[in-house]
Amino acid sequence: MSVFSYSDSALSVIPPFLAIVLAIITRRVLVSLGAGIVIGSLLLTKFEFLNSASFLVKVVSELFWVDGAINTWNLYILVFLILLGSITAIITVSGSAKAFAQWARTRIKSKRHAKLLTMALGVVIFIDDYFNSLVVGSVARPLTDRYHVSRAKLAYLLDSTAAPICVISPVSSWGAYIIALIGSILATHGMTNSSYLGTFVEMIPMNFYAIFSLLLLLSVAIFTFDIGPMRKHERNAQKGELFDEKKGQPPGSLADLPEAESGSVLGLFLPIVTLVAATLFFMVFTGAQTLEKESIEFSVIKAFEKTDVSLSLVLGALLGLITTFGLALKQKLSFSDLSKALIHGAKSMLPAIYILLFAWTIAEVIGQLETGKYLAHIATGSIPVELLPAVMFALAGITAFSTGTSWGTFGIMLPIAADMAMGSNSTMMLPMLSAVLAGAVFGDHCSPISDTTILSSTGASCHHIDHVVTQLPYALIVAFISLCGYLVLGFTQSVLSGFLTCTALFVVVFIYLKIQKTK
Repeated sequence: MSVFSYSDSALSVIPPFLAIVLAIITRRVLVSLGAGIVIGSLLLTKFEFLNSASFLVKVVSELFWVDGAINTWNLYILVFLILLGSITAIITVSGSAKAFAQWARTRIKSKRHAKLLTMALGVVIFIDDYFNSLVVGSVARPLTDRYHVSRAKLAYLLDSTAAPICVISPVSSWGAYIIALIGSILATHGMTNSSYLGTFVEMIPMNFYAIFSLLLLLSVAIFTFDIGPMRKHERNAQKGELFDEKKGQPPGSLADLPEAESGSVLGLFLPIVTLVAATLFFMVFTGAQTLEKESIEFSVIKAFEKTDVSLSLVLGALLGLITTFGLALKQKLSFSDLSKALIHGAKSMLPAIYILLFAWTIAEVIGQLETGKYLAHIATGSIPVELLPAVMFALAGITAFSTGTSWGTFGIMLPIAADMAMGSNSTMMLPMLSAVLAGAVFGDHCSPISDTTILSSTGASCHHIDHVVTQLPYALIVAFISLCGYLVLGFTQSVLSGFLTCTALFVVVFIYLKIQKTK
């Protein structure tokens, strides 16, 4: 069955645009994603309904089986979600989550400290954004609930720490992927004398969006800057309504489970520490195995570049579940309570799994439409070299927002940015590559169809669209600051000038928010 390409047509933007607009207007994510999927499949088959149905069946089947083999990435991510749900449920039933909240209350003295601890955990657990959002959410939620931090604010804390910290960390799944892409780009353009890791590190101060997202998040955590819809959620949280109860229980909710009174802080920390340590070990181990097969000398960075992230997450989660189960048995919890927790924990992840499946499906449809290529082609016109970093930032943002993937945006836009730099001013290559990284994270932060955004909602147990709408104003503020920084960088060809411009604008925004808060 043949499908039609729309890489040179604005029609390729219609399905993601429709899905995103409907999701924001109706707040019904699955219906909105479904509408985008159907319209996209009809476009690809020239509105031949039988072919469209066949195409959709093929796309859905390839979520789990492709090229005669299991699609292990998707399958392992879903298994990881289920395992983490079960771990969290057993920790809840054992009373360990309650014990941690009570223990933390004697040490974490305020709502501010609860938010800062959440952010600190997100910075420390930097190895992968999925892992970051889900694990930190599981640990922090009992504490932020106790201090009446809304689930929307928790989701913002998780999401705006996860991707920004991962994109500037070389020892992470993101860092390894980006370093591999940069290495390929540098080799293509004959820049073989450059250290790929050194180039990545050199680009970190140019990633204005990541840096100033973290700074704004820190300011919000300390000074409680509640902007737009977030203000309503925080006010409701002070009344005890941590999420919008009219919409039902959000993904990851464990509200119906009983909690034992004999729980301990160890019952929460030991499983999480085991999960983190085991996942990190397996990421290095699976990467080392691949390096050995390819006769490449071992290094941690190279191991992360070759690692099997999804398998490592599952193996780490299995060890975490075994540890959690063992502690619960030692605590003499009944087998019926543990069985109930296992099943309830798995079920609590179903809403997130449904959204992920739909998001993956529309991502495949968008890929077939070549929406990303169409958006990238917009950048190939005659654009003054001074504007290129800002243009790359904006286009990467639009591409990630439309496709729901920052990694896919990296793959599409980084080579284009490098080619444009080499064709105009090679000294602008690193700023333009950095602008792509920054723009992709920005678009990912804003997109309702982004898997990272979906999993941040799940980690916080927040309704997905509530998270998208409440995070959007903060993302737009930092995007404006970053865009101005890239404009100055382009005209001055000075990273320092661009960074200082962002800093000055950030200070202005901070002062404005501080004044508004006192009114």
